[in-house]
Amino acid sequence: MKIITLLNEKGGVGKTTLATHIAAGLAVRGMRVLLVDADPQGHATVALGLQKEPGLYDLLVRNVPFKSVLRVIPPKAYQVPNLAVNGQLVLLPSNVETRNIANSISDSFAVAERFRELEGTMDLVVFDTSPTPSLLHGSIYIATDGVLYPTTCEYLSFDGLVESIKHRQAAEAHRKQWGLNAIEVLGIVPTMYRTKTIEHSENLKQLREQFGALVWNPISQRTIWAEAAAIRRPVFSFAPESLAARDAWELVNRVQEGLARVG
Repeated sequence: MKIITLLNEKGGVGKTTLATHIAAGLAVRGMRVLLVDADPQGHATVALGLQKEPGLYDLLVRNVPFKSVLRVIPPKAYQVPNLAVNGQLVLLPSNVETRNIANSISDSFAVAERFRELEGTMDLVVFDTSPTPSLLHGSIYIATDGVLYPTTCEYLSFDGLVESIKHRQAAEAHRKQWGLNAIEVLGIVPTMYRTKTIEHSENLKQLREQFGALVWNPISQRTIWAEAAAIRRPVFSFAPESLAARDAWELVNRVQEGLARVG
């Protein structure tokens, strides 16, 4: 089982959209995937058509068993027309109580120890995180094998990216003390990209100059992303022939390739 986390200490950069599409896409392709909503806003929970509830809080603070908090997502909610779902998508939901986890746990290994219980039952765990750093983030870092950084091509998002990288590096120093491997950086994903704007073009150029091959192809801003979100379906399920679906599958492909380097 491998654990990947989407991080950027700036809200509104597409973490939830990417997390849900990665999880659903890899489930379609045959993996047993658990999407963990670690954001008090609970948007990953809502995006998959469920009601917000304190699943992650119950798991980490109240020590509730996994079977009581995991929610299996019906394949019809994310399947692609004329393509069978060969895996399984499961959600660990969130609500506002998630913000209290950081004040209720003191063990940096709390996340790692609980999720170790899933070995053999899940192939991949995907964490969708809050933009606000906390002790919960620190515990997620300890459990994480690989990270993916979504970012818009704008100044404040870049600032959040830099802060996220600093915190990952600090966490790796802690991991090293415990004999853990470094966290694999899967990539940096420019999101909501507007091709015809000078700001986005120049900022993407700067991003590539600084991080090189870690920067993936940008995901263009398209109305269809919002339309699919409104009916709580991935774009490749809602509009399988669209350019947005193409971008989503390219994202899934890159993650799938990157998983070979993780762990």
